[in-house]
Amino acid sequence: MLTTYQILSLLGCSSLISGGIGALVTRLVSYRKENDALKKGIQALLRAQMITDYNKWYSKGYAPIYARENFENCWKQYEALGENGVMNDIHNKFMAMPTPPEETID
Repeated sequence: MLTTYQILSLLGCSSLISGGIGALVTRLVSYRKENDALKKGIQALLRAQMITDYNKWYSKGYAPIYARENFENCWKQYEALGENGVMNDIHNKFMAMPTPPEETID
C-alpha cells in the first residue's frame, strides 16, 4: 500500500511539498526577525520616555500623581517586553519620589 507522500512523489509533487515547507520556514524566520525588531524598537521608545520623565521630575524633587500613573503604565509595558536591566532602579527611584507639596492658603 502506498502512502500519500509516495503517491504525490510519483506524480512529481514532492518538490512542491518540500518547496512549500521551505517557503513557510523562510517566512516564519522573517516574521520572527521583524517581531524582534518591533519589540526592541518599542522597548527603546518606552525606555527613552521613562528616562525623560524621570529626569524632568527628579530635578523638581517630586512627581505628580498623573506623572506617576503614566510612568507606571510605561513601566508595565516595558517590563512585559523583558530585559529590564538598569530601568528597575530608575523605576524604583521614580516611584519613591513624593507627590507635589501641598500649597498652603494664608
